[in-house]
Amino acid sequence: MAYESLVRYWHDYRAHDVVACPSELGWLLPVASTFLYALSHGLTVVLYDALGGKFDAEKWLSLFEKYRITNFTAPPTVYRMLLLAADAAPRFALSCWRHAVSAGEPLAPDTIQAMERVYGVTPLDGIGMSECMVYCFNMVGQKIKRGSCGRPGFGTVIELMDERMQAVPADSPGVLCVRRDTHPGMMKEYWNKPQHTAEVFRGPWYWSGDVLIRDKDGYFWFQGRADDVIKASGYRISPFEVESALLTHPAVHEAAAVESPDPIRGSVVKAFIVLRPGYTPSDELASQIQQHVKGRIAPFKCPRKIEFLEALPKTTSGKIRRQELRQREFTEPSTSAPNPVH
Repeated sequence: MAYESLVRYWHDYRAHDVVACPSELGWLLPVASTFLYALSHGLTVVLYDALGGKFDAEKWLSLFEKYRITNFTAPPTVYRMLLLAADAAPRFALSCWRHAVSAGEPLAPDTIQAMERVYGVTPLDGIGMSECMVYCFNMVGQKIKRGSCGRPGFGTVIELMDERMQAVPADSPGVLCVRRDTHPGMMKEYWNKPQHTAEVFRGPWYWSGDVLIRDKDGYFWFQGRADDVIKASGYRISPFEVESALLTHPAVHEAAAVESPDPIRGSVVKAFIVLRPGYTPSDELASQIQQHVKGRIAPFKCPRKIEFLEALPKTTSGKIRRQELRQREFTEPSTSAPNPVH
């Protein structure tokens, strides 16, 4: 039932669909969700070898037109790059494209809205991991809450818990735990790592390490990995909330928020930002971005440091390497002085 709900209500596969994913097949999502699920249902799968190159938005738009791709699965980075190619979209026949799925990183609400406006599709965000596949996703036919990773797949029991394995109340952060006997994709063990397996198998539950919040309607909101949550000035801050606010600024193409040491506060929020074409890094622009963010989230969550990068470090599946950025902050002299947020 869990897998069938993925196929029907997340990917929305139908007879005669043409399915594609630009990610490398070394990642579980394209192998299982895009390749194996689609083929097992008799669908056509488009595989394109980019020869190790970066995602080429216009090339993929041409593939949509050539092969009449109907269903597309990709990480948020790909959707942001497709939006950078929005001016080229009218040159291609894209009426075939009816459904989109996103995974790997949380998909910002503004990115979803822009995809709806430019391409006419609403990417459905979901969350999972290699240990237990996808466990939560936005479903076709149900209300879509932009920025949420949706609700559990049919038959899958999940709960948000604290370190004592006690359930946390609605609207409170907790570590997502999956009831192991309710999810057919649950791993058996970590190979030759019994101690690691014992750390995450807690009674009947799998301890994911993902911190989420569940709202009163049962929708889950990703806050970050337990070690990604920013502890600054006595607060616990979701990096995704900060990044989503940053992405609403017209100059910001990509952003990553991490904890950074500060001699006064102990630690503060720092944002690493990749700018859109046509924008130049400057202290003035950094201040403008800070003031913009202040109008969207609580002041204590606003980044007090901003550093502009040419590109963010990422995994092969498109996930931002926040740990690498965080380690850099605590092992190297900072290249960005704190900017006051008034």
